[in-house]
Amino acid sequence: MKTKIDLKVFFLTIILVSFIISGSFAEDKKNTEIKIKTSAVCGMCKDRIEQGMAYEKGIKDVSLDVDTKIATIKYNSSKTTPGEIRNAISKLGYDADSIPADKTAYDKLPPCCKKDAKKHN
Repeated sequence: MKTKIDLKVFFLTIILVSFIISGSFAEDKKNTEIKIKTSAVCGMCKDRIEQGMAYEKGIKDVSLDVDTKIATIKYNSSKTTPGEIRNAISKLGYDADSIPADKTAYDKLPPCCKKDAKKHN
C-alpha cells in the first residue's frame, strides 16, 4: 500500500515540476528585451519615446539612454515584434535602427529634438 502512495506522490511531483518548467519557458517568451538605436538628442526626446511607447501593445518597459541614443525595450513577444516596435518609434518622429523617422511626425518635433540639434539637456 505504501508503494502505491509513494508512486502517486512521485508521479504528481514529476507532473508539477513539468508544469513549472514549461511555465518558465513561456514566461521567458513573454519577457523579451531589445535595444534599438534612435535619433534622440535630449531629455525631451527621452520623454516622448518612453511615454509614447508605453501605449504600444505588448510593451512592458522602455528606457532611453540619451548619451548613447539606445532605447532598451522589454516586451511580450507574443503580442508585438521588433519590426512593429521600430515602426512605432519611427511614427514618434525618431529613427529606429535602419528605419528612418516618419517624415510627418519628424516635422512636428520641436527644433531641439531634430537630428541636427546640438546635444543639450
